[in-house]
Amino acid sequence: MKMLPGMFTMAPSQNDHHVALRCAVGVFVPLITLLLMGRLDVAIFASFGAFTGIYGRNEPQAGRFVIQLRAGLLMMLVLLLAALMARAHEDFALSAADTTWLQVLATTVMAGVCSLIVAWWRLRPPGSLIHIFAFAAIASIPNQPPLWQGMLVAALTVALSLLIGISSRVTRSHRTPWVRPKLPRLAPDEKRAARLEAVGYVVVAGVAGTLGTLAGKWLGFGHNYWAMVAAVVPLAGHSTRHRVSRGVQRIVGTSLGLVLLAGILWLQPAPWQTVLVIAACQFGAEMFFVRQYMLAQVFVTPLALASTLLVAPSSPAFLLRDRIVETVIGAAVGVAVVLAPTAGRRLRARQPAL
Repeated sequence: MKMLPGMFTMAPSQNDHHVALRCAVGVFVPLITLLLMGRLDVAIFASFGAFTGIYGRNEPQAGRFVIQLRAGLLMMLVLLLAALMARAHEDFALSAADTTWLQVLATTVMAGVCSLIVAWWRLRPPGSLIHIFAFAAIASIPNQPPLWQGMLVAALTVALSLLIGISSRVTRSHRTPWVRPKLPRLAPDEKRAARLEAVGYVVVAGVAGTLGTLAGKWLGFGHNYWAMVAAVVPLAGHSTRHRVSRGVQRIVGTSLGLVLLAGILWLQPAPWQTVLVIAACQFGAEMFFVRQYMLAQVFVTPLALASTLLVAPSSPAFLLRDRIVETVIGAAVGVAVVLAPTAGRRLRARQPAL
């Protein structure tokens, strides 16, 4: 019960509207441009490239540029590997089942590697949640656009995010000294913690991906990577209680977000209106991501699903069902892994001393 008050508290604002506006513009401009060009088939590359803008939230402009440059290059590498992965089943004539399990394995490896790189580069937000999402989403697209076109869109979107990130330099009142930051090397304890965290990401992503895939086959739904994304959410907490709280907040926030999305879909928005919804949800998500995770998820859920429907139209009912089921599976796995060490210590403490 002590966990409940923390789920509904709101942290103080730290100029979150600045970050939210940068991110909203960074995703709106590429998507509306691609819509006008009739190239929504490459919009998913723009959507993930725009995530560059979420890094370096309140850093000085020079520091933000370096952090976002690193984050953008890492994201482009993830997108490139995912696009190559999507072509693997065609090149090697793999069955649908083999392709699914290969994607789970590759996404699991990506979860650990990206977590380690993010920790080494001291990127914030920490962890590899976004990279898991990006890799698995791109790798699962059956009809891939030409590789060079997708990567060009991603590169241009990353470049736009970098420009938006330093755009405040045009006004003297917001300009900060352009001094290249010197990121300190990780201490031995930090390196050990980063490696352990990477192992944790591999474990939860692998278990959640396996369970999500098996449950999908038994119950007839897909999007197993949503379980992998939800599973790593608790790992970002700073204490066991906070981690469990994040897992619960993921489920509750996703449920409320699905209600919001159902209302939006009931209005049957046109594609350009869907782009506006995506930008608005991106703004809302960044407004509350640091301050109130559950409320941020209310915006993240329609953001993710609206982006999916924009690129690959499908049955909204099935999409909503898959989202909540996979989220529950993933969050449960994440919480179970977080609680496992504590449960093990308590079990050993109850055993009689020899």
